[in-house]
Amino acid sequence: MSQGPISYKPTDGLSYDPSEPVYWDRSALAQEVTRAFEICHGCRMCFKYCDAFPTLFELLDKKHDGDVTKLGAEETNRVMDACFQCKLCEVQCPYTPRDKHEFQLDFPKLVHRHQAIRAREEGTSLGDKFLGDPDLTGKLARASLGAVNSLNRVKLHRWFMEKVLGIHRDKLLPEFAPQGFEQWADQSGKIAAEPGGEAVLFQTCYVEHNEPQIGKDTCEVMARNGVDLRCAAGLRCCGMPAWEHGDLAALRKNARKNLDVLMPFVERGAKVLAVNPTCSMMLRREYPDLLEGTDRERAAKLAAAVMDPSEFLWSIRREPRFAGTFESSPHGQIAYHAPCHLRAQAVGFKGRDLIKRLPGVQVTTVTECCGHDGTYAMRVEGFEPSQRIGKKAFEGMRGAEATTWVTDCPLAALQFEQHAGTRPLHPMSLLARAYRGDSFGPGETDETKEE
Repeated sequence: MSQGPISYKPTDGLSYDPSEPVYWDRSALAQEVTRAFEICHGCRMCFKYCDAFPTLFELLDKKHDGDVTKLGAEETNRVMDACFQCKLCEVQCPYTPRDKHEFQLDFPKLVHRHQAIRAREEGTSLGDKFLGDPDLTGKLARASLGAVNSLNRVKLHRWFMEKVLGIHRDKLLPEFAPQGFEQWADQSGKIAAEPGGEAVLFQTCYVEHNEPQIGKDTCEVMARNGVDLRCAAGLRCCGMPAWEHGDLAALRKNARKNLDVLMPFVERGAKVLAVNPTCSMMLRREYPDLLEGTDRERAAKLAAAVMDPSEFLWSIRREPRFAGTFESSPHGQIAYHAPCHLRAQAVGFKGRDLIKRLPGVQVTTVTECCGHDGTYAMRVEGFEPSQRIGKKAFEGMRGAEATTWVTDCPLAALQFEQHAGTRPLHPMSLLARAYRGDSFGPGETDETKEE
């Protein structure tokens, strides 16, 4: 027999703060899950993002007569596991703490809470541990002297990875660079002897291990614009890959190290430029809520200093030092993809706005989710849904009929390469090429046939 009406207002189990004991109380979580499901069941505004909401709505419509109290534990897990933390439902939702609404609903954070309790009770799988530590993976890959890149193209090895780690055998994986960004920065004299400067680069684990050129291009663009950008030694992954599956301890460990490295710069007035939107989102929006004690206090100060590189460059566009003259330009149509985690930060699309300043270009903006979302698209359970969810983004980029594609998210670029046939450039890389006078003729973008 179903119970009476469920209030949309917060229960006494509301908590998005893991430093609060109630956060870890499963019965308190259950109250909030029921409340959130009831709100979402009545609203249905977020039907088109991940599979979490369609799964919920289908269960309620076809099985439970719209009664959220009839959902079982396994069914709740199905809904929660379908969320890949794109954050677009939080961006869309009118009932959030960000909007100061009395319902105080933050569905992605509720999912994180659910996954954190599961991880504490059940532990994390080998695949979760592997994908949750990109720094260890990067170091091991570099120690292989390129063998990992070759093995990742061998079908038998990919079958083994799928069976042991849960990484889909057909997923296009990023290659590992023979030299990390930090090593290049040290050899180039860009590692700061002491904290200071106008900004410090948070290059992200992806740039460190997979695509150092984006970091190099960012340094070059900032130098062209008279920005005193420093690099720092010892930075770690922002922690999002671990937090995706509830590993709070790993996230806090990485965050503490990053705070130790970055705060001396922040305390001297430097901005922190994070290349990947996921990482800037973590530093700016997640650290202050997920850390505890003095780390939380430091995280609040760090958050106020974090910027996207394009966001920072846009902020100085009216200063005399801004380099508004370019040696070359793509000319014609550019397709720009706006990453979900950049949208979640509500700072606008400054990479797109900077590109519009290039002579002879027209920019088409695509805001649909590409479906990659952290490690989700790499996993057996996420590979197919990620393609289906990203289809509108693929079609939008193709439909722009552009010779040059751009996105601020390196993983989105990987997704487009595999499923849309073209690998977009990062805005910093496009600007660096334009400053250098590189060619932008047909075929200049990285193109590949869809697997």
